Amino acid sequence: MKQVKLEAAPRVLILPGWQGSGPTHWQSRWEALHGHARVEQHDWQQPRRGDWLARLDETVIDSERPVLLVAHSLGCILVAAWARFSRHTYKVRGALLVAPGDVEQPDLAPALPGWVPILRDPLPFPSLLVASRDDPRCRFERAEQFAQAWGSRLIDAGARGHLNADSGLGDWPEGHALLQPWLTGGA
Repeated sequence: MKQVKLEAAPRVLILPGWQGSGPTHWQSRWEALHGHARVEQHDWQQPRRGDWLARLDETVIDSERPVLLVAHSLGCILVAAWARFSRHTYKVRGALLVAPGDVEQPDLAPALPGWVPILRDPLPFPSLLVASRDDPRCRFERAEQFAQAWGSRLIDAGARGHLNADSGLGDWPEGHALLQPWLTGGA
């Protein structure tokens, strides 16, 4: 069994949502700018929850350092499900959950079978949930409900759409600044 140096700086794991994050998405830009690691999934187009859970668990297990999860959209729903089933949550220093995708919406549920219901257990690690007031994939009120259920601190991003490449966030330095307390061990 690997020794985990929990006092070490965390490894930042990027968890894109359905269809992945393209080159102009802030998650991809963070990978290029900051050297964060993407958790690659076998199938971005037809995601299977069990496959995605297993891949995230493998990645966390393989890390010799604590991890910091940075999830977008379906990636947020993945974190909630993974936290219920994994025995390795102790390695997570924190989670930044951005624009959770409400897979229980009638227009999304058929496209993403196996992801319903959204698990609403309190997360066993600190988390921030960033939500937009006009996100077409998740009403702000639903994001508030997720934040409350997961024990996440809610951050209101204003009217910024789905907080993706179409939102014009670029490198999104304001988002990356939210990671700093965890990266420096102050959170």
